[in-house]
Amino acid sequence: MPLARRTFLALPAAAAAARPNIVFILVDDLRFDELGCTGHPFASTPNADRLASEGAMFTNAFAATPLCSPSRATFLTGQYPHTHGIVDNTNRSARSHQLVTWPRLLRDAGYETAFIGKWHMGNDDSPRPGFDFWVSFPGQGECNDPVLNVNGKTVKTRGYVTDLLTDHSLEFIERPRRRPFCVYLSHKAIHPNIVQRDDGSVVGNAAAADQFIPAERHRRLYVGAKPPRRANYGKEPDGKPALERRVEGAPPLGPRTVTSDEAILNRIRMMKAVDESLGSLLASLRKSGKLQNTMVVLTSDHGYFYGEHGLDAERRLAYEETIRIPLLIRYPRAIRAGTRLDGCLALSLDIAPTMLEAAGVPAPAGMQGRSLMPLFKHVQTPRRDARLSGNPKTQCRDAFLIEYFSDTVFPRIRNMGYKAVRTERWKYIRYVELEGMDELYDLRADPYEMRNIVADPQAASALRDMQARLDILLAETR
Repeated sequence: MPLARRTFLALPAAAAAARPNIVFILVDDLRFDELGCTGHPFASTPNADRLASEGAMFTNAFAATPLCSPSRATFLTGQYPHTHGIVDNTNRSARSHQLVTWPRLLRDAGYETAFIGKWHMGNDDSPRPGFDFWVSFPGQGECNDPVLNVNGKTVKTRGYVTDLLTDHSLEFIERPRRRPFCVYLSHKAIHPNIVQRDDGSVVGNAAAADQFIPAERHRRLYVGAKPPRRANYGKEPDGKPALERRVEGAPPLGPRTVTSDEAILNRIRMMKAVDESLGSLLASLRKSGKLQNTMVVLTSDHGYFYGEHGLDAERRLAYEETIRIPLLIRYPRAIRAGTRLDGCLALSLDIAPTMLEAAGVPAPAGMQGRSLMPLFKHVQTPRRDARLSGNPKTQCRDAFLIEYFSDTVFPRIRNMGYKAVRTERWKYIRYVELEGMDELYDLRADPYEMRNIVADPQAASALRDMQARLDILLAETR
């Protein structure tokens, strides 16, 4: 038995009871602006909105890598992909069995843990270390009637995948127990229903409207609604040399390469089942008297392009639409209702140390994220922006690293691996394999990233500063 677990079990009952239960919910491909509470004009997400009104909403949260497998490993480990080794969507199954995840550390410290849903680091759906209860599926899974791996056994099912994963989550939450629990619920929604090979390539059109499959009960939801579009929608990527290249098998970007309205509506319809799932979990926790002592988190692995700069399914690039994510946390014992954190740059790799601190478990030295828990102690009144000073490990960061390692799924973005740095005002993208194609944006003056000013003499000082910041971040995270 690991030492950390023996120590926890020896604690007085009162101390053990103070540890929160944790329900962590990861949605696939959910953009930062697709919830009612984050400003969507018609998406019906009352339960997500409840998390925001009864807890905290981060309006500047980001994925360190806007790609599924690396991002999922980052959420679990608190490390950048270049550290944890899951750098792309190819078959990383063997490596993923070795990851030291925060649920695994919670289990060593006495928690009962469950992983339910999409693992997606290869097509291996077998149980990973650190989980008492395991429900998953190979690769991307299926929206309807999926074959599930339940604790190592293949189970053929009937039903909609979001509902089935919710049922397994409820069954685990409602078990009688004397220990705190952790549920890591990783939805397939709102990802398209495609098949992925071990080399990362996909079978099917990832951007086609009919590949986004909502629950039958939601197929007519939002009929006639017009999805909102950002100012950079359908714009040719003028001044972006990496995207202006002519690539065999890829048409020029612009108005003809955008995401269709129907695809967007189907994605929002898929999200409705996720929101209903959240409502069921909250109702179960309330009924059992566990809601006040449960930390509930809702976020996404990364965003999605809806035609901004003419992009649709590529999503791996460092623009705001794919790196920004929603982040909602409800935990009444530590977070004031209605807390809104606008000035703090929160990252996907901050989740692991945050969950560990909430549970009273020390974070290992190799974690590169920062716990968000200290931020809540500095929010004295609802809706106040939290800006901290003092210990650099607890204050709001002023810059962060974004990285992507080239893959071959989309012809247009082959050889477009990059290292990028973003601050509150600036973003600099350094392409690793492309000469003379770097990008610099003043997000304050150009929030839609339509004017690359990397060659503008008036931006030379900012460029030097951002290049230096990027080099420092790369050195700090080796």
